[in-house]
Amino acid sequence: MTPFPTTPIALLTGHTAPVHAIAYSSGSASYILTGSGDRSIRLYNPSKAPFAAAQNTTDLGLVNKYSAHGYEILSLCINEANDRFISTGGDKTVFLWDVATAQTVRRFTGHSGRVNRGVFGGESDSVIVSASFDGSVRIWDCRSTSQKPIMIFDEARDSVTDVVALDGEIVSGSVDGRVRCYDMRRGICEVDVIGHPVTSIGVSKKGSETLVSSLDSTVRLMDRENGQLLKAYRDDAFVNNELRVRSTLGMNDSVVVSGSDDGLVFAWDLLEGECLHKFKHSERRAVNGKSANTPRTKKDFVSAVAFCKSRREWASAGGDGNVVVWGMAR
Repeated sequence: MTPFPTTPIALLTGHTAPVHAIAYSSGSASYILTGSGDRSIRLYNPSKAPFAAAQNTTDLGLVNKYSAHGYEILSLCINEANDRFISTGGDKTVFLWDVATAQTVRRFTGHSGRVNRGVFGGESDSVIVSASFDGSVRIWDCRSTSQKPIMIFDEARDSVTDVVALDGEIVSGSVDGRVRCYDMRRGICEVDVIGHPVTSIGVSKKGSETLVSSLDSTVRLMDRENGQLLKAYRDDAFVNNELRVRSTLGMNDSVVVSGSDDGLVFAWDLLEGECLHKFKHSERRAVNGKSANTPRTKKDFVSAVAFCKSRREWASAGGDGNVVVWGMAR
């Protein structure tokens, strides 16, 4: 198997509260956007924040700050052109930003609870799809001056925690334990029952599998066509039964990476389900072959992970307010 990146190569510091959202820029993925409970968004150039130097200096690699939120930030999404991004959180509002001016271009309101996720969709990222604590998924037209959503899906019986926008389809996950796929062309909704609160949704590059994180300390790979469980990813040290934790696919969909409630990050082989690596985010080290049962603190959790699409590199964001970028040893 292709070697996995296990070395801390950059450290992004400066947030004063847990980091709940991270996103790589599009294309060459030279930048990382971070969103925190301190209500701020930061844009970093990780190459300017080498790990050794950044441990002793705050804000190395910081390119810009974005301030408009009055509550914690829960999600970020960057468009393909790298000139706009979405942020959502406790404001019950979807913010659309201009990267260069650091100003909001639009603010979409209508949700009655915090917005857990916002993503681009449609041709040329022309729409935004949002998922909220109010149990609804909403579609907004970026090009229209109207403040009303184009469509509202409210089948969920509890908070909708995550959403993915595909070509003609929208996939959402909810605390009610369901994964719903809305087929826009056929006008139908297909439901897969997970049985536990869903915290994260991802779709493979082929579009035929769904990656689902849920509050039973399990990450599942599901067949999108028939809802069959293809593989379950677990580990004796993997704990996720309390917090909203995200998982992701990486390295051309050959690995599954997830954060956890107790500060560890796990990497599994997609096909075999074997746990390949464990990392201690706050101590910025791999814990393979060593005890992972160090005392847990209130800040010891990893709620967000992101995998770089252009190289063997990924990032973890934790309750300590820092983002660790992991790469290959140099």
